[in-house]
Amino acid sequence: MSFEAVVLAGGKGTRLAPFTHVLPKPLLPVGERPILDLVLTQLSSAGCTKATMAVGHLGHLIEIYCGTGERWNMEIGYFRETTPLGTVGALALIDDLPDVPFIVMNGDVLSDLSFTELLEQCGETGAALTIGAFRRRERDELGILEVSDDGLLQAYREKPEHEYLVSMGIYAFAREAVQMIPRNERMDFPDLVGALLDSGRDVRTLVHSDYWLDLGRPDDFARANEEFEDIRGRLGV
Repeated sequence: MSFEAVVLAGGKGTRLAPFTHVLPKPLLPVGERPILDLVLTQLSSAGCTKATMAVGHLGHLIEIYCGTGERWNMEIGYFRETTPLGTVGALALIDDLPDVPFIVMNGDVLSDLSFTELLEQCGETGAALTIGAFRRRERDELGILEVSDDGLLQAYREKPEHEYLVSMGIYAFAREAVQMIPRNERMDFPDLVGALLDSGRDVRTLVHSDYWLDLGRPDDFARANEEFEDIRGRLGV
């Protein structure tokens, strides 16, 4: 299956400062390779023939590194964001997006999610948007008190775990989702989801339970570097 993708690579990466003062976040290394190299390798292996990089902060370094995409055997183009447009605002201004579902993803995620499965579900269900979703567990590092309004302790839980279904930052977009994004105006992903739901359009999820890290988070970035040699095979990189 061949497909196209948009890689969102324009953020400032403030959570990973000071490293992102000199390098854009997608060029920070996991193992000895930039995050973006891993992402593009996975896209190419899955059948991506064209990727548009939406760049902003230090975007010229991404353009120098990626070039025309020859090393990944795909075509790479660029959308240069000159004013902040939010996490999805750039999509309204990218020319020649395909009429069939395509991948939109953050340039700093590491996962073995199947792009093909995500696209196939989007196409088969007719959804305007399909969100890659991950069940993530987080542990509170404090003792949690449950207290009544008059101060009476009702329960004490030491470092409880919580499970959340979270967005992976990997999506399958149909054209109708892009058409909901205003041109030359800021729009973030939650605003787009809200607009789609308010208009009665179908938004679905594909739940993934294997491997996913948000490398914009310092803890996940450190974990990826610790685990990389052990998990690179399952990631196909």
